[in-house]
Amino acid sequence: MAGTGALIAPAQALAATPVDFATHCVPPPIAGIPPIDGTTTAQITVDKAAPKVGDTVTVTYTVTKPAASNPVDLALPADIMTPTGKVTLGGAQSGDLAVAGPKKNDPVPGKGAFPPFSMTGTFTVTAPGAITLSPGDYNIHTSYIMELDTPCTVTNPPAPVSETVTATGGGQTNQRAVQLGTASGKPGATVTVTGSKFTAGATVTVAGRAGAAETADKATVTADAQGAFSTTLTVNDKATSGIVAYEGASWSDDKGAGPAAYSVVDDTPAPPNSQKLNSSVKAGTLSMTQAGDAVSMDAVDFGKGGFSRGSLQTVTVQDFRGGPAGWSLTGKVTDFTGPGGAKIDASKLGWTPVCATKAGSPSTCAAGSPGPVGGAGATLATTPNAALTGGEFTVDARVSLNVPAFTAPGAYSGVLTLTLA
Repeated sequence: MAGTGALIAPAQALAATPVDFATHCVPPPIAGIPPIDGTTTAQITVDKAAPKVGDTVTVTYTVTKPAASNPVDLALPADIMTPTGKVTLGGAQSGDLAVAGPKKNDPVPGKGAFPPFSMTGTFTVTAPGAITLSPGDYNIHTSYIMELDTPCTVTNPPAPVSETVTATGGGQTNQRAVQLGTASGKPGATVTVTGSKFTAGATVTVAGRAGAAETADKATVTADAQGAFSTTLTVNDKATSGIVAYEGASWSDDKGAGPAAYSVVDDTPAPPNSQKLNSSVKAGTLSMTQAGDAVSMDAVDFGKGGFSRGSLQTVTVQDFRGGPAGWSLTGKVTDFTGPGGAKIDASKLGWTPVCATKAGSPSTCAAGSPGPVGGAGATLATTPNAALTGGEFTVDARVSLNVPAFTAPGAYSGVLTLTLA
């Protein structure tokens, strides 16, 4: 039999669609100008296009062209804008998702257009099926000389769908959910937190989050007979960027909800003769690249059969999300087809995975178990959930195709599809 090969095909996510929608914006009263009825251009993106029930999906709402502009003649310096908003879920799962962005912007000239900005938030998938995501209302808060808000609402809600994720069934579903009365506030402000689907009568801890770590902002509340609660949380820690709720002594994925995005608007004046320096760390994405898309494997002899061996093209995984979730890289293969319709069953392909972690990465990857790949698939590598995850990893595998004796001579090929989630 001639040399065999396998094509490596990475799983692809559906591309998000930019959408335009009519928006009604109300400038601050000090500006002395009437409301603005204009058009907003925005786009919704997600880190998981095909999540399972129970997965947490990170959503990014990017306003590429706001309907509003700087309402005053005074030029605004960089990094004084704090955007907040919401994303509307529809289809298999409904509700509003709070999103918030960092205080980061380019300088804005007097009466000039506001620059683009992004806001992020998360939601837990509670039902299988297609879930649509549409951009919703947003607010632009500016902190310069005085605190000003420019709220913008969708004129004809909901806005057009920008992204759709297709959820599949998972294991036991955690349907706990948490929502905030507002997505931002000054240090010391209180925010109303409501929860649903918690255990009836359970003591629930409501806490602030800074990335994967909890802040000192905490409150406790008892869920009612329907598993719902409503309480207020005073947010003092300027690092708080999200709010979670959970049952038990500490956070767990199966008894918690959130984080719901929250942004602290730090309006503390700088001391005389000083300058306040503001920075932020922007969360990235989970992605992979591969060194090639074809694998050459050894030829075996007709009549004898045996193992046709090769090595996968190296896969590099970058996890720059900065959250508590790990990842898994899985693969499944088609039957190997040859001349005249001849084939070698997918179950005949096996692998021995290996993976390496780049120094300094918070997570450590673990190689999957040696064994068959087949059409059902197998795990190539994983990293676990933890308080803080992330890093860079390289993943390889030795592959071997067990070719039966007297398999028809010729070239055979199958397609191995890798999925990172």
